[in-house]
Amino acid sequence: MATISPNVITRSGAEALIPQQISDEIIQALPTQSVALRLMRQMPRMTSKQTKIPVMTGLATAGFVSGDTGMKPTSNLTWDNVYITAEELAVMVPIPEAVLDDASYDIWAEARPRIVEAFGKAIDQAVFFGINKPTSWPAGLVPAAITASNYVTHSATATGPELYTELLGEDGMLAKVEEQGIAANGYVASMKMRAKLRGAQDANGQPIFRASYSNDVNGRMTYDIEGLPIVFPDNGSWVDTGTGGALMLAGDFDYARYAIRQDITFKMFDQGVITNGEGGVALSLMENDCIAMRAVIRLGWALPKPANPMSGTSYFPFAILRNPQ
Repeated sequence: MATISPNVITRSGAEALIPQQISDEIIQALPTQSVALRLMRQMPRMTSKQTKIPVMTGLATAGFVSGDTGMKPTSNLTWDNVYITAEELAVMVPIPEAVLDDASYDIWAEARPRIVEAFGKAIDQAVFFGINKPTSWPAGLVPAAITASNYVTHSATATGPELYTELLGEDGMLAKVEEQGIAANGYVASMKMRAKLRGAQDANGQPIFRASYSNDVNGRMTYDIEGLPIVFPDNGSWVDTGTGGALMLAGDFDYARYAIRQDITFKMFDQGVITNGEGGVALSLMENDCIAMRAVIRLGWALPKPANPMSGTSYFPFAILRNPQ
């Protein structure tokens, strides 16, 4: 049997098919599907594979001068570099030619939100959990928080006041961030946490996380901490909720930076093969009468940690509420 090439064979006339404005629309729509991109700080567009971020790693110190002629102390500052490395994220969407011929609607308009959804899920899983992340990207925020011991273990039998203490108490999840001299400005949680927050009651049986009111009319349930909303990913990216997994992530997302190297590009192929992970043919475009649309984007992220007066550079700006182990 002939050896199967893992690369897609394209016809020489293949060219980009999707107009630039469609690519721009997807770039703008990505943050609606990716929680990580919505919360992280975006850097200017990358002009090469790597972007260098100078980070201050040593702070100046000052001291009082003794007497009128005392020596004034000297101090220095130090910097280091952190790099954002752009990596390629891609998806192939095969469409049978018969479907294209018979369709009475815009196939691309139907596929576009699914592509945005797939990109958003892949980015979130890589950023939050390190799932399928490129080797050049930092460790996922959840496993890195566990490594840094920045977690509080949730009690399966916790009552409302106990849950409140786990989150906002003196030794709670937020305190794990604040004791490093950092204030959390973003929260992400599994859908499982909605019921826990909704059902949390104080000693008098009143809900701790109350519904919002408008004109004295009971409104929607509020899911927030200190006035900042909790985001519940609904793109399927939050998967680590089993034993020892994360129920909620809190931290300062200004530390997390991302940048885009290349906008989404598209190509259509009517010849070639799509292989599976073992090199076997999953789909032959010619034999199966299909056209494949390929979407590619290049982006990267990093977690620079400038020195702060309380903990220097020995800190991690995120913490989690963890399931019992």
